[in-house]
Amino acid sequence: MGDNTLFLRLEGPLQAWGSHESKFVVRRTSEAPTKSGVLGMICAAIGVPRSEAALEWLPKLRSLLMGVRIDKPGVRWWDYHTVGAGMQMRIAEAEGKTKDGPLLTRREYLCDASFLVALQGDAALISKLEKSVRNPKWTLYLGRKACVPSRPMIERPSGEYSDLVSALTSVPWRKRNKEDIAPKTVECLLEWTPTKAQPEAPPDALVWHDVPILFEPPSHQPRFLTRTSFVVGTNGDVHLDEKAAQTGTPTPPRPRADYTDSAYRKARAERLDSDHGLCVFCKSPATTVQHITYRRAGGNESQEDLRALCRLCHDAVTMIEYGLGMGIDRINPELPQWRDDIINKREEIIKFRSLETRRRRPSAEEVE
Repeated sequence: MGDNTLFLRLEGPLQAWGSHESKFVVRRTSEAPTKSGVLGMICAAIGVPRSEAALEWLPKLRSLLMGVRIDKPGVRWWDYHTVGAGMQMRIAEAEGKTKDGPLLTRREYLCDASFLVALQGDAALISKLEKSVRNPKWTLYLGRKACVPSRPMIERPSGEYSDLVSALTSVPWRKRNKEDIAPKTVECLLEWTPTKAQPEAPPDALVWHDVPILFEPPSHQPRFLTRTSFVVGTNGDVHLDEKAAQTGTPTPPRPRADYTDSAYRKARAERLDSDHGLCVFCKSPATTVQHITYRRAGGNESQEDLRALCRLCHDAVTMIEYGLGMGIDRINPELPQWRDDIINKREEIIKFRSLETRRRRPSAEEVE
C-alpha cells in the first residue's frame, strides 16, 4: 500500500484561515486550517498558479482526506489594514464628498497556534507532495502572506495508517518551550465520508464550505467534519478516550449557540432589558450578550446563562476564554476574580488598535 498519510505541522506567530463567512472588509479566521487553505499552500509548494490549479491538481488534491489536531488553539486577534490606493473614500466632514484614499479593512488572526494536519490518500501522490513541501517552489504561508511558519512543516515523515484517527494519535504532543503545559485533551476535526455502515452524516457533524473547486475566481463546495477529543498522557502520547470507545455509542452533540434561533433572540432581548441596556462590567451601552455557559445553548438559554456586555468587554472576555481553552462553562464577567484579567485584556485591545484609535480613546461602543 505504501505511505498514504502526509503530516504537516502548521505553527507560527500568526495564522489566518478564511472561511465562507469571511468578508472582504471584515476578514475572520476559522478555528483551524481549512482544506482550501492547505491545498492552496500545497499548490504553491508544487508551483501551480491559482488560475491553473483546477486543470489538473485540484481534482487530485480534493480526493485527500484531511484531519486537523488542534495542539494549541491560539488567541484570536484583530489587525487594522489598508487596501489599495486612489479609491474614492467618503469625507466625514463633508457630506456627499469623497477623496482619494485606501479601503480600510479589519482582519482576524490566530496568535501562537499550533496544528497537526494529516492528509490521507494515494501513496504515489503523498510521496510527491511530501517532496514538494520539503523543497517548495514558492514561499509557503499560513493562510496569508503576513503569516510565516516558525517551524519546518515536515517534522514527521509520511507513514501508512488505516484511518485519520490512527494517524493523528501516532504523533505525540510536544512542548514548544519550558513554560508549555500539556493539556488534558486536544480537539480534532476529522473529515467525514459515507460508508456502508454509516451512509448518513452524524447529527452533530459540522459543515465547512472549504473544498476548492476553483481558486480564481474562488469557488467552494461543502464537506462534513466530525469533532472528537484525544486524551494527552503524561509523556505526551495521544489516544482516544477508552471509556468513550468502550461504549460504542456516539458522543452526544456539544451544545452550540444558534444566533438565528427565535427563542435565543428573545432571551437575548430580555437579558439586555434586565441589565438596562448596560454592560455588566464597565456600564457602557451594551450591544451584545455573553454566554457564561453553553449547557443550554441553541435556543434553550435561560436569563442566568447570559450577561449583557459592550463589544470591547465581549472581545476581552472571549479572548481570555480562547487563551484558557475553556469548554462549556465560560467566564462570568460579574465575578470579582475575573476583574483584573478583563481590565488588562481591554487595555491590550485598545493599545493594539490603530494609532488614530489610540489617540482618540473612543467610547466602548465605537471600538469595533
